[in-house]
Order: sequence, then structure tokens, then C-alpha cells
Amino acid sequence: MRRIKIGRRSFGLGTIVLAAVVALAGALAGAVKYSESPSFCRSCHIMEPYYQAWKASKHNQVACVECHYPPAAPRTLIWKKFQALSQVVKYVTRTYSSKPFAKVDDASCLRSGCHSRRLIQGKIMTKTHILFDHRPHLLELRRGMRLRCVSCHSQVMIGNHIEVTYATCFICHFKGRGQGRNLRPIAGCTGCHQVPTRDFKIGSITYNHKSFVARGVACQSCHFDIVQGDGAAPKERCLTCHNVPEILARYKDWKFIHKRHVTDNNIACLHCHEEIRHGFSDDTGALARLGGPPPPQRAKRDAVSIARLPTLAFDCSLCHLDQHKGQLELYSGQTSGLGLPIMPNPMFLARVDCSGCHYDQTKGAASSKGVHGVTFRASRQACVRCHGPRFKGLWESIHQELARTVAAMSANLDIVAKAVAAMPPADTAKRAAAQDAFSRARRLVDFIRDSHGDHNIYLAAVALRRAQRQTELAAQASNTQLNDLSDLPLINQTYCATLCHPKVGVKIPREIEHYKGKVMPHGMHARMLPCGQCHDMGVHRKAPLKPNIDAVCANCHQGSAP
Repeated sequence: MRRIKIGRRSFGLGTIVLAAVVALAGALAGAVKYSESPSFCRSCHIMEPYYQAWKASKHNQVACVECHYPPAAPRTLIWKKFQALSQVVKYVTRTYSSKPFAKVDDASCLRSGCHSRRLIQGKIMTKTHILFDHRPHLLELRRGMRLRCVSCHSQVMIGNHIEVTYATCFICHFKGRGQGRNLRPIAGCTGCHQVPTRDFKIGSITYNHKSFVARGVACQSCHFDIVQGDGAAPKERCLTCHNVPEILARYKDWKFIHKRHVTDNNIACLHCHEEIRHGFSDDTGALARLGGPPPPQRAKRDAVSIARLPTLAFDCSLCHLDQHKGQLELYSGQTSGLGLPIMPNPMFLARVDCSGCHYDQTKGAASSKGVHGVTFRASRQACVRCHGPRFKGLWESIHQELARTVAAMSANLDIVAKAVAAMPPADTAKRAAAQDAFSRARRLVDFIRDSHGDHNIYLAAVALRRAQRQTELAAQASNTQLNDLSDLPLINQTYCATLCHPKVGVKIPREIEHYKGKVMPHGMHARMLPCGQCHDMGVHRKAPLKPNIDAVCANCHQGSAP
């Protein structure tokens, strides 16, 4: 009987142990199963926003692990389980990051039963009526990089978990592709948008896109305010993840950066790039939907009233290109393609802005009936306002002298043009030389006239003298006679002494001492010779003696320097 009891006791103990093992195994299996459920992911409070985004999305019937654990060999699954367990440990020990990061491999998206047919569907129409083809985006290099599913399907927000992030499309299609009328997006406008086929009404006029497209009208001619931002990737954003100098030093190596971030680690573009915005405002949603059937609730909005169009931030430079380019070049003294020296206006060096002189307001014509544009013109009192009453009338005298000189030189150019045209065709070399000199002179004169030479009288004087020299060369080659312009101050280089100095009270010194140990009668020479005979006429207060001054003096002093 004792053995039976012992046996019975032994049998009962074994049963208990076995039951405990089975219960433990069941508990572990249940824990493993529960660890794969979205509810387990939600147990960490930092995951709540992601859980809510998943719950409100189209993927709310797909468990988190179905996407975040790729279908692969058991070894990979064990490694993923280990990573998940480590996250639990970090959460318990409060060593976790407040910004969790997880990868979703392409294999998870393209597995059987999910989106395995995406690549063979060809072009599809999205809910926003955008034409899209998955194949070239996933199988071909885009801008030299390999994209992943989450490159575009990366947005995490309520109702849009892992759905299309159109901001990513805009960065790729628009970044570095020009602005305004020069916008040339990748694939063009019709690469993503179909040409709307239906009529639409603005005010009392009915339009149809097809008629404009047939005439070759570019989309940017009308839709000029639909792209904002440049998609820059400021270096400061790198510091949110990296602090190693060796890594930061490769900031400009964009091929390496994109491979490591986009191809290898599935980092969303907006982690690094600033947003580019593209599209209509909500008020013109009907216009954006004219390419396809609109929702029933929007059917009445097909005829869009002009009153509901958005207020556009018009950029006048789209039409008025480089309107003041010549004035800026002349004022800054940095001309392009004319071969002139760098000679800034002293006021430019003092950082005097255009508004320093252009402050007189002039309204549009009175007949404009309330539409009054405002232009700020140069004031005749600008010189006096800054420099005092001695400068009264100075600008007018310079302005008039420039106009007189340009008119006289233009008349000489007309003479040369007729002479060159009359040259015998057989005299090819002379004709080419005359034509070349004439073209150079014409460009310089036109530049000073159109850029208003009073923006920099010093550089204008240099340009006009060079134009005069080229005109004389053309006249010699074409064997013609020019009008004498030697009395013009801007040509004979007496403009400082005649236009400015007497008005502002600058007196010409009678003598200059210590020129090579001698006293030079400067006043006498100034009355007899133009300033440019001895001086290199430059900017204000910079008129040094010419390097070959001894030879210049010898021309008058019978072969010997004074």
C-alpha cells in the first residue's frame, strides 16, 4: 500500500511538473503571439501616435509585424525577435529614444497577397488623378539612386499611415529644375497629369485645355504659381542624427548620402530636405479634378467662379526679366562681355542703395481709374540732399552732357555704318575689320545709353572713349570722314574739371611741387591740355600720372623731360 501511495504521490508530482511545463510553454507561446499584435506595440506610450495612424489607415487589418518583419529565413526572424525584445528592455529601463525608427523592406510590400502585382499593372491613376507607374520607380535608377517603396509611401499621420507622401514626389520632380517660366519638371507636366478634356468656366468665358495644348501653349504660361520652395537639405539637419566629423565631412557627396540614406536605410526624403509645395489651393479643387470625373458633391463646382480663385503671389520677374541689369552692372562697375575695367561708382562702394536717389514717387496715368502703379524715379535733389547745396544742378549737367555725347557718337556710327555697307565685297579683310570695330563701338554706346550712364559717369567716360577709338578704326578701314568730337568733355577727358569741379568749388592748383625735384605749373598745363593727356582718368579722386609720363612730356618739350 505504501508503494502505491508513493507511486501515486510520484504520479501526482509528475503531473504537476508536466502541467507547469505545458502552462509555461503555452504562456510563452501566448506571449510570443501577443508580442506580434498591434496591441502589444501600443503598450509603449511612445508608440501611441503610430498605433492611431495605423488604426485609421487602410492597413488596419494588417498586423505591424507583417510589414516591419520581412518574409525571410528563420535566422532573420530570430534576429528581428531579438531586436524587438531589446526594445522592450529599453522601454522598461527607460533608455529608449523618443523618436523610434523602423524599416519596412520592399519584400514586405511586394509579397504574395499584398502588392505583388504592382509592378505589372503599368500606369495607374491615383485618387488625386496623378498618372503613376511603379516599375520605373522601383526597378530603374531615379536621379542616380535606387528608390524603395517607403521612399514615397512614408508619411505617418492619422489616416495616412504608410500611404503616398506626395511631398517626396515634389522634391524629386522639381528640385533643381528651374522656376517660373523656366520650370522643367522631370517627366514634364503631362508625365503625371492628363490634359483635362472637359470645359471649365471662369467668369463668363469657357475654356478647354486641349485647345491651348494644341497651339503649343506651355502649362507654365498660366499655371505659374503652383510650385513653392526649393527642397534644400540644410546641413543643420544632419546634426539631429550625426555628430561624427568624418560623416559630416561627406555632406556634399550626394551619391554617397543618398545611397546610405535612401537605398540602404530607407530614410524618408523629408527627414533631410525642406518641403516643396505643389498644387492648387482648396478653393480651386474643382480645377484640379477636371481631368477625371469629379465626386458627386463637387459636380456643381465644375464651373469655377473667378471670385473663388486663390490670391496669387505674382512674381513680376517672370515677365520683366533683367529690367535693370545694365544699370546694376554700370553702378557696380562689373560689366559682362564688354571688356571694360572693373570700376565701381564710389556710391556703390559706400553701399548706397537705389532708393538713395530714386525716391520721387510718380503715380500711373490719371485715366487708370483707381489702378495706380507707383514708380520711384531719381530725384533732381538727390545730390543736394546728401552732399549739400553746392551740388545743386550737378546731376542735370552730367545727364545733359551724356545725352549730347551719346547723340554725337550715334551720328558718327550712322556715318560709319553707311560707309561699311558701301565697301567693295572683294575687300574682305578691310570690310571685316571695319565691321568688327563698328560692332564693338555700337555695343558700348548702346550700353551707356540704355543703362543710363549717369549711374557711373567714370565708367561711362571710359566706355565712350573706347567706343570713340573703335569708331575711328572703323572709319579708317572704310575710308570715311567723321564729325569732330574733340570738344566733348567725356571724349577729351576734361569732364572732371568742367562738369564737376567748378560747380562744387574745387580749384585747380597753380603749381605742383616736387615733381622730380621741380615745380610744375599745373594750372598752365590744365588750361592747355586735357586731363587725360597726363593722367589715367579713373574713379573719383583716382587720377594717377600715366606710367609713360616722361614720354608724354617729351612730346611737347622738344624730346627732353621737364
